[in-house]
Amino acid sequence: MSHDLRPSELSLPAIGSGLMARHISSFDWSNTPLGRLETWPVSLLSAVRIMLGQQHASCIFWGSDLTMLYNDAYAPILGARQAEALGAPAKDVWPEIWTEIASFIEKALAGEGIFFRELPLTMTRNGYDEQTYWTFSYSPLYDDDGIIRGMINVAVDETPSVEARALQDAMRSELSHRMKNMLAVTSAVVSSSLRASPDLEHARETVTARIRALGQAQQLLQADVAIDITEVINRSLAAHLDRDDRLSLQGPPIILAPDQALGLSLILFELATNALKYGALSAQEGRVSICWTRADDGDFTLDWTESGGPTVSPPSSRGFGSQLLHQVGPGYFFGTGDIEYNPEGVTYRLLGRV
Repeated sequence: MSHDLRPSELSLPAIGSGLMARHISSFDWSNTPLGRLETWPVSLLSAVRIMLGQQHASCIFWGSDLTMLYNDAYAPILGARQAEALGAPAKDVWPEIWTEIASFIEKALAGEGIFFRELPLTMTRNGYDEQTYWTFSYSPLYDDDGIIRGMINVAVDETPSVEARALQDAMRSELSHRMKNMLAVTSAVVSSSLRASPDLEHARETVTARIRALGQAQQLLQADVAIDITEVINRSLAAHLDRDDRLSLQGPPIILAPDQALGLSLILFELATNALKYGALSAQEGRVSICWTRADDGDFTLDWTESGGPTVSPPSSRGFGSQLLHQVGPGYFFGTGDIEYNPEGVTYRLLGRV
């Protein structure tokens, strides 16, 4: 007994179930190059059955204009375009990435399977640019006569894992940089304390006190409490200062959220470490001035100014410290950071919101 079925005898419930199965079944295909559902070839209906049964996000491009069909798992990928995607030409669904994927589609339509891992694509599916990453395959689909008429795409959104990996890399870089800074500060603390101490006992007490202050500043980086800006500054710089007159502060009271206290601490620690190694704090008469303002609308400005130190020249190279001052730290304030290596002393300006 034969079990072969003609296209007209196949109904969509026999091919798949779920929301997209119902949408495909009720869709008016007569206005597309595919024609009415009951006229579809067995090969297309079979491909739709496979697609709808996929747990991975999958879609089919079929026919002269690569008409699009997709499964339930693929729907979220479309974002705001979901309402217009079913039955539309693939080029109209993904116009912003078409030039990047067109060559892959051509290869699939020529009979060559395509696979990419974590391909970066900038998409505007929700009305704004999104940097996304995709692992996907394109495979050719054949009609009842063995002629390629379309392709099937199985996709995995790798964006969360790529972003998480990038964040981990940034955290490792930041941790490594902090450790190097800690070692540099500890060495500078010991050296400057020995130079300025009249005897070993005084040096021992000074070194101990300053390293303790350094530890307290590091604890601040891990604290999850709101804190006044003056305390953030004092605790962040205590280990770098051998005298109180090295530092002058001017600005209104501002309570910083924990993340902004962390961001400011990172910036100040970086600036102070450099000042202790090469700048104003490396000289006996060097000074640092920190001034800040906050407008009624939340606009925030902080200026770091060094004076009395050795003649300054710009660094020959830039590493994570530069990234921290220009991007990482200011990011906590939704702002910008700018450093200038003036001969008379380094200046730094942080602009943002608090």
